[in-house]
Order: sequence, then structure tokens, then C-alpha cells
Amino acid sequence: MPILVKGPHCSPTLAGSGRVPAAGPRLDTVPRVSTPPPSWAPAGSSSPLDDKLGIEITDFNPDRLVATMPVAGNQQPFGLLHGGATCALVETIGSWAAMLGAGPERQAVGIELNASYVRAATSGVVTAVCTPVRRGRTLATFLIQVTDDQDRPTATARLTCMILPA
Repeated sequence: MPILVKGPHCSPTLAGSGRVPAAGPRLDTVPRVSTPPPSWAPAGSSSPLDDKLGIEITDFNPDRLVATMPVAGNQQPFGLLHGGATCALVETIGSWAAMLGAGPERQAVGIELNASYVRAATSGVVTAVCTPVRRGRTLATFLIQVTDDQDRPTATARLTCMILPA
């Protein structure tokens, strides 16, 4: 019989109980709708690094940016997606989110990036979904979740950008 752990303010856990979490749609599922970049965004809005890594922003919704990157060509010597490539993907999408929030009269620069890798990606395409945590006058913070082709999490990151006059 499984043992349920209960603390003074905690309900019993699901671990070992034989119960499963409630079913329902995942909140981080990538939508099929694509929002175009704003008219004031620079033409050819990807950087040379984005081009080298194959990063493509597929949805410019300022509340939920989505970008993809192929694993092939971005692997470390052991065949796994390189952590630096993942960080470049995260910084690209988070910086775009900050820029969209700042508007055409201001610029955004990354000042802190924190990434945790939870599963290795070895093939296919990874998808990053960026959502705002806080948008302030001078700082903006975003949470970026990266998943593989099977919608399994591969990394999670937090990016903070400073908002400056253009």
C-alpha cells in the first residue's frame, strides 16, 4: 500500500498513490495561429546567429512568443542539443518579447539569463514559448519553456532585460 505524505499545510501527494493528475489541455501547447512582427520591426528581423542556428520566430504575440530551432547542426560532440544553442534560442525570443513590450522608441538588452536543462534533445526541432513574468518601465522578465517534438520539456529559462531609450 502506498504511503501518502502529509504535512501541516500540505495535501497528500500523488507520488506512489496510484492516482493520476486531472486530464486537460496543456497550457504550453503551441498554437497554430501566427502573429506577424509589428510594422516597426526591422526588416529581415533575424540576426546572423539566429540564421546560423536556424532559429525562426513563428508567432510574435507579445504575450506568448513562439520560436523553433532544429537540433541537427546545433549539437555538442555527444549528439545532444548544445546548451549554448538553447541559450541563444531563449535569449532571442526573450529579447524580442522585451522589444515588443518596449515599443519602437526604446530598446531592450538582456542583463540576466538563467537556464535549467531537464531532458536532452537529440533530433528533430525544439520549440520555445516565451511568456512575460513582469513588464516594468525599466526591466522586463520572461519565462521561456523549451520542448521537443513530443512536447516534452527540455529546458526552462528566465531572461531579464533592461529597457533603455533608443
